[in-house]
Amino acid sequence: MLEATSQYFQKAADRLRLNHNARCILLSPFRTVKVEIVVDGDDGSLLQFFGYRVQHDHSRGPMKGGLRFHPSMDEDHAGALAALMTWKTAVVNVPFGGAKGGVNCDPAKLSRRELNAVTRAYVAQLHDVIGPNLDIPAPDVNTNEEIMGWIMDEYSKYKGFSPGVVTGKPLQLFGSEGRTEATGRGVMYALECALQADGKKFGDITIALQGFGNVGSHAARLIHERGGKVVAVADHLGGVVRRSGLDIPALLKFAQAECTVNGFPRAESMPHTEIIAFDADVLIPAALEGAITKDNAQKVQARYVVEGANGPTTPEAHDILIDNGVTVVPDILANAGGVTVSYFEWVQNIQKFRWDYERVIAELEKTMKRAYEDVSELAKRHEVDLRTASFMLGVHRVREASSARQYAQSADVPSSQKFL
Repeated sequence: MLEATSQYFQKAADRLRLNHNARCILLSPFRTVKVEIVVDGDDGSLLQFFGYRVQHDHSRGPMKGGLRFHPSMDEDHAGALAALMTWKTAVVNVPFGGAKGGVNCDPAKLSRRELNAVTRAYVAQLHDVIGPNLDIPAPDVNTNEEIMGWIMDEYSKYKGFSPGVVTGKPLQLFGSEGRTEATGRGVMYALECALQADGKKFGDITIALQGFGNVGSHAARLIHERGGKVVAVADHLGGVVRRSGLDIPALLKFAQAECTVNGFPRAESMPHTEIIAFDADVLIPAALEGAITKDNAQKVQARYVVEGANGPTTPEAHDILIDNGVTVVPDILANAGGVTVSYFEWVQNIQKFRWDYERVIAELEKTMKRAYEDVSELAKRHEVDLRTASFMLGVHRVREASSARQYAQSADVPSSQKFL
């Protein structure tokens, strides 16, 4: 994934005519931390894991990014995702830089007590390099609002009451209204903008969705409420199809009870591997990275791919999709709703003033649609795809902020403004 992120960056940097030195500076992380985590297991054994936090850039504000608990988590993984967060926060123009981290554990194999111990040990190791004005974690794969609450509590033991150290917290621990659904809602707004650009609306399309976790399930619900027809959903255990449209409220209840969509009685079953090539107008990959590759991109029948996950499309696959006339709404735009509402939560924590649900949703819609307009206008002006335009916009904004802070636009550090 690190290589893919770098390729997308380099393509945008070519368009912005950034020199070699500027590219190296922008790509290099500000700080990389690796820590050992050893906790007592329930059976009396010692459990050993490694925790990571890559802080990529802080030119535009405190660093921000998710915390992932997954066996595949490593430094390269965290670094790629941290860089994506830097460009993502810049695309939606919230005052954050990028960071990412996690622990290489499998929460499914840990008891709740063990998971709590791992989380607190991670914070104990990192409390000096995170904080409301330094680096603000948030939920990601296999982490949730309960774990964010544990992080706030542990950090506050070292630094005093600090709700702004982390976002995605439970409402009773100073979380924000609308945060849980924010990424899925942002995906819905991104799709709405893409459809409007082609004179279409939700009632005109069918949707296939890969992944039915937090992002996928909320995106499905919100698109269904807007009149969109979700006809196929798949997770890692299986897929379900109903050509006339799935009963999304019923599917949500089933998946919550069974932890999978597989076996949903009001639909036909299908292998989960078939979802990428499913015959629908829109494909939303909302699981893990690398879902669309050079091996299956030619099979994509959707006319729109809206990336709910981080890095679901490889660079080779992206080029195939573009050559085939597919509109790809990239991750750093489409799934930026989560970090946007995380920003709102952080603002509320700093101000100690709670926003109501209606304000959060209104501000999210305004932010997402403004970002889409900025990217779309840039794409048209430069005759590039939305991903390249998104990276151009994000890299430009970070470049300008970094230059203004460090060099005050000196003559030897040329601005990228004239190339936009």
